[in-house]
Amino acid sequence: MDFSQFLSTPITWWQVLWAVVALVAGWIASRVAKRAVVDVMGHVPTATPAATRFAARFVQYTLLLLGLGIALAFLGANVQPVLAVVLILVVVAVLVLRGVADNFAASVLIATRKPVAIGEEITVEGPDGNPITGTVIELNSRAVVFTTPDGRTAHVPNAKLLAETLVNNSRHGGRRSEVQVRVERAGAPLADITSAMTDAAAAADGVHADPRAGVLITAVSEARVTARLQFWHDPLRGVGATSAVVAAVTEALAARGWQATVTSEAVAPPLVPGDPL
Repeated sequence: MDFSQFLSTPITWWQVLWAVVALVAGWIASRVAKRAVVDVMGHVPTATPAATRFAARFVQYTLLLLGLGIALAFLGANVQPVLAVVLILVVVAVLVLRGVADNFAASVLIATRKPVAIGEEITVEGPDGNPITGTVIELNSRAVVFTTPDGRTAHVPNAKLLAETLVNNSRHGGRRSEVQVRVERAGAPLADITSAMTDAAAAADGVHADPRAGVLITAVSEARVTARLQFWHDPLRGVGATSAVVAAVTEALAARGWQATVTSEAVAPPLVPGDPL
């Protein structure tokens, strides 16, 4: 086989020596870089074994090809076609793996900045534009995985999680909820009504003693009081705590002979008969 078509000048011993040095240096550099990548990825909690192997092999093979190309250049070979093919492959790989790289880089930021953690409740924007709330069960190199209260499992890409609005409902350690209350006064003092509501809410299951439940009066007349009863609870027990407060406040007001309606939903229509004209 005639190799002269690949070589621009005759090969000398110095060229062979430098080509061998380039091959050996490329091989050593590829081994060192592979170990370095594995070590770095080992410090990333969200890095999976598959992602670690892929990154290490990609760096290793890239350096090996680089060493081979330099060796061929020392031998006087025309490596432009080879470099063109390698460049095309690299561009294709970048385009194909762009989303993977973005999510992996975002996973590193999530692991270092810790905007979310396993066991916390978060709210993100869903595919239909409506918010989705759930408890985080997994953090990996591609996505944040959480389960919703109704049993669904959602996978949010790491890059999307950092790029869009994220609400962490658990980081504060407590969450405030409220119920709407409308009470027919029947001549009762306003202070007695508010005390009955706060005492009942404080005794409800799941409600925190500190901060104590409070009442925001929104409307007062001789016949009726309209208020928002606010209370704090564990972030993961919002629905259960709210249900307990609705039941406890309803029973407490009924025990005092005050007709009332308590709801966790903010509604426009009146819940008790309107005031006389």
